[in-house]
Amino acid sequence: MDRRQFITATTAAAGIGLSLAATRARLQAQEVADQKPKRVGLIGCGWYGKCDLFRLIQVAPVEVVSLCDVDKRQLDKAADLVSQRQSSKKRPRLYGDYREMLKEKDLDICLVGTPDHWHALNMIAAVEAGADVYCQKPISVDVREGQAMLAAARKHNRVVQVGTQRRSTPHLAEAKEKIVDAGLLGKIAHAEACCYYHMRANGNPPEQAVPEHLDYEMWSGPAPLRPYDGLPHRRWWRTFMQYGNGIMGDMCIHMLDMIRWQLGLGWPKSVSSSGGILVQKEGKSNTPDTQNATFDFGDLAVTWTHRSWGNPPDPDYPWAGFIYGDKGTLKLSVHRWDFIPQGKKEPTMSGTAAFDPPEKYPEDRTEEDMELHVATANRAHQRDFLAAIASRGRPIADIEQGHISTASCILANLSMQLGRSLTWDAAKGEIAGDAEANKLLAREYRQPWTHPR
Repeated sequence: MDRRQFITATTAAAGIGLSLAATRARLQAQEVADQKPKRVGLIGCGWYGKCDLFRLIQVAPVEVVSLCDVDKRQLDKAADLVSQRQSSKKRPRLYGDYREMLKEKDLDICLVGTPDHWHALNMIAAVEAGADVYCQKPISVDVREGQAMLAAARKHNRVVQVGTQRRSTPHLAEAKEKIVDAGLLGKIAHAEACCYYHMRANGNPPEQAVPEHLDYEMWSGPAPLRPYDGLPHRRWWRTFMQYGNGIMGDMCIHMLDMIRWQLGLGWPKSVSSSGGILVQKEGKSNTPDTQNATFDFGDLAVTWTHRSWGNPPDPDYPWAGFIYGDKGTLKLSVHRWDFIPQGKKEPTMSGTAAFDPPEKYPEDRTEEDMELHVATANRAHQRDFLAAIASRGRPIADIEQGHISTASCILANLSMQLGRSLTWDAAKGEIAGDAEANKLLAREYRQPWTHPR
């Protein structure tokens, strides 16, 4: 080897050494980055906002850096709990306006746990601020909001998981694999969903002064400003169509979404619904106490029924989905599943809700308003969300799936309101041949808030 060849060879070797060293350094830096806690913020520190946040803390090294709520007492209480739960023991920054919180642009993850009428503005602002989002269901109170939310998530390349955690419920995944995917139902041509919980508030409280710790103007936001008659964020809001979509938007979305996931269904071709306040007429609530709906998917129809009065037809399945095939029936709920073959009276295959070992998450046993049967599924849903963030892929309850299930329930309410069936044009994102109905796809916002349509 002459001098020139020697210099060239040694230089190349040195370059390879530097390249390998640089590669190792990058890999190590990536490992550190992966281990670095995700910076998390929560908008809406009520019941389910905290429930989602605490499940996330249980499954990932996160640092909750900011909390936002319009109720100072609720916000303070949440901050105390977070400082006890997270490993750093730090107390998060507190905000009364989500816009001020997101202005910092320092969140990796933002959870949206506000009442339904706030979901769209909260979620869109969060993805615009660079955060991946976990948004409670239903994603919106009108269809145009949902379309804007999906567009924002895609535009900013953000991962958005919707809180329809039936898709992450272990025993329901088991039923899907063992019964539906295995073909044991045969030809599937019909499914039903229902809710018979007595969950509709029927009170008639008097008007009263707004407490100093609540910013009622901000709580109402884009929704109408009703006369104040008690803490609306303590679930009283669910009884008014001004803030949500009734039991249809609260409970049907879960079961409809579960059936769509089980069967791989997309948009319904048409939706029809009827019902109203038929029994519980004494209180202020304006949500229907009785409602039936049919979601026509072409080869199969899914029907929904809810009554907030009377007894359920099947006491074991008061909130449930039923999938019918020519070879058998599959019953599904948050607690169990049963498969009954054609011609049999009793189930031949069953499963029950899974529970994580109590010693692994002892705080579950003392948490206020804890739904133990949902905790395992919620943790699995959070893990799926985190996996999608790591891969920059789509989570199991991606915003598009949440939009389809939410919008379908909203269309049912519009059908009931108009008294006619509505045909959905999924390609155009509108109701086919019905100008009057299409005007109702977006609600009017109270000034100064602007609809994101």
